[in-house]
Amino acid sequence: MKKLKERVAPQVTSEQAKSPDNTTPRREPFRKLARKGGGILNLCAVPKDLSGIQVHRTEQEVDSESVGVPREGVAEIWHAVEELYRTGTHPGISLCIRRRGQVILNRAIGHARGNGPHDALDTPKLPMLPETPVCYFSATKAVTAVLTHFLVEDKLIHLHDPVSYYTPEFGKRGKANITVHQVLAHRSGVPGIAGDTTPERLWDHDWIWDMICKQEPSNLHGHRLEYHALTGGYVLQRVLEKVTGGSIGEYLNRRIRKPMGMQYFDYGLAAEATPLVAENYATGMHPFFPISALIQRALGAPLEVVEGVINHPKFREVVVPAGNMFGTAEEMSRFYQMLLNQGEWNGKKICEPITVKRIVQEYASTQMDWTLFMPMRYSA
Repeated sequence: MKKLKERVAPQVTSEQAKSPDNTTPRREPFRKLARKGGGILNLCAVPKDLSGIQVHRTEQEVDSESVGVPREGVAEIWHAVEELYRTGTHPGISLCIRRRGQVILNRAIGHARGNGPHDALDTPKLPMLPETPVCYFSATKAVTAVLTHFLVEDKLIHLHDPVSYYTPEFGKRGKANITVHQVLAHRSGVPGIAGDTTPERLWDHDWIWDMICKQEPSNLHGHRLEYHALTGGYVLQRVLEKVTGGSIGEYLNRRIRKPMGMQYFDYGLAAEATPLVAENYATGMHPFFPISALIQRALGAPLEVVEGVINHPKFREVVVPAGNMFGTAEEMSRFYQMLLNQGEWNGKKICEPITVKRIVQEYASTQMDWTLFMPMRYSA
């Protein structure tokens, strides 16, 4: 098959980064505004010529026309990515797109670290590559939810059983009848972490679990929709580990990661991969009320605290089952392709087709989410 021309780009040197000819003109005024305005805007440096900060894995891309996508269409998609990068709000972008099961785009642009809004111009820069592991953050929830459905397939749980049937301590303060299904659907009544929770507490699973168990639910019958940023993952993890007798990481490795040949795609990150991982930066406009209040409500801390937590080495060592899986864009694309294939990957059955149907089945109608304060709907 024909391949698109490969472009493997070198990183921009610190001298080039300092050069006015290589930096997007609007970048510096925004930096001054950010500094003088108390952090109103947070942007990364953007060179005028983007060809030197891109990596295209064309040897992994099929001719898009063989799967019904014009080559011009792929070019337009990548041009849109470049324009997004030019905004200065994304220090690095990695993108993988499949069509009919075939990779038509597997590319990266920018830097994995070293070009954040507050990094000095001479900070060593690590190029963003298609192979760079990144934190999936809330995309982790989808994987944890799929593993929960795998437990049903393995006849280890029933979604409409109370969580307290598997973990009796969860039934405190009126939560005895809250079901696994309600947790999956963000309707368990325990959507948030306590506001006085310190970052160090997030590494202590027993403390987090005790805190969740002691919470009084906001509702008992699943009528109230409230996005569970972190708590739902911890509940599902406890159920999974109780019925399997092993860790959630071991179950993920056995059911998905190993049979699908993933290098990363795991909760946390192996120590040897730490030098390669992308750093996380808070970019764009500094959040103000009511956005700042929404972040505090959903995540239990201001954005600047969250940024420190997610870049902390400990965050990569522990399991945060709703927020700290690491992997590449291609690996996440592979995971969703497996679901599109009705549970099959390269001739291997990862799960039954009926399990996929249950996973994507929408639950209830669009309703006001009282965590996010906007209409939402979720599957379960």
